[in-house]
Amino acid sequence: MDEKSLKTVNVVAAVIRDGNRIFATQRGYGDFKDGWEFPGGKVEAEETPQEALRREIQEELETEIAVEDRITTVECDYPGFHLSMQCFWCRIVDGTLVLKEHEAACWLDMDDLESVDWLPADRAVIEMIRETKSHFSENWW
Repeated sequence: MDEKSLKTVNVVAAVIRDGNRIFATQRGYGDFKDGWEFPGGKVEAEETPQEALRREIQEELETEIAVEDRITTVECDYPGFHLSMQCFWCRIVDGTLVLKEHEAACWLDMDDLESVDWLPADRAVIEMIRETKSHFSENWW
């Protein structure tokens, strides 16, 4: 199947930051079960990416987030579909990150980013985080 015939799936991902750490989740279902990712999900037709991200995090983690700056949009081909993933810096407004759909989660600092097996699209986000780290103050990481 060539790239033009792949169905595009539009999703959003939250890079939730708490001080010097970011939040990672492990998928608990589907073809990519056990892979690590930034939480998020599909954008519905009537939603902005930011609205979709707030809804998905509320549904999956029972947590209210503030969606901040866009980090990047990752384009990634998976078997059978093309993923277009808009990624945003986020912070917790209210809630305790209850795992409703994921099998595990952890907070990672810069030195721990490679300690989990990221899904391909999320690996690209990790590279972007590494590249942009220099734009933040020392106390960020």
